[in-house]
Amino acid sequence: MLTDSTCFICDGCGQSGAKIRHVTKSYGKGENLLVIENIPVISCPHCGESYLTAETLHHIEQIKSNRQQLAVERPVAVAHYE
Repeated sequence: MLTDSTCFICDGCGQSGAKIRHVTKSYGKGENLLVIENIPVISCPHCGESYLTAETLHHIEQIKSNRQQLAVERPVAVAHYE
């Protein structure tokens, strides 16, 4: 399990100091849109690389596969960038 206080060695540059930050990502679009909040991402302050672990990717796939049981519908405002 990843914790916010853990420091990692970056897979990109090899330096120590990469940390966990939590992001929100959207998958699909229209009627198939799924928003997943609080996804742990490893982010390196040295090279700027951000990546997901295999464990996190697997968990995201489980959430997507079980969206009917896990997702809660909420209204969301959507703006178009022009």
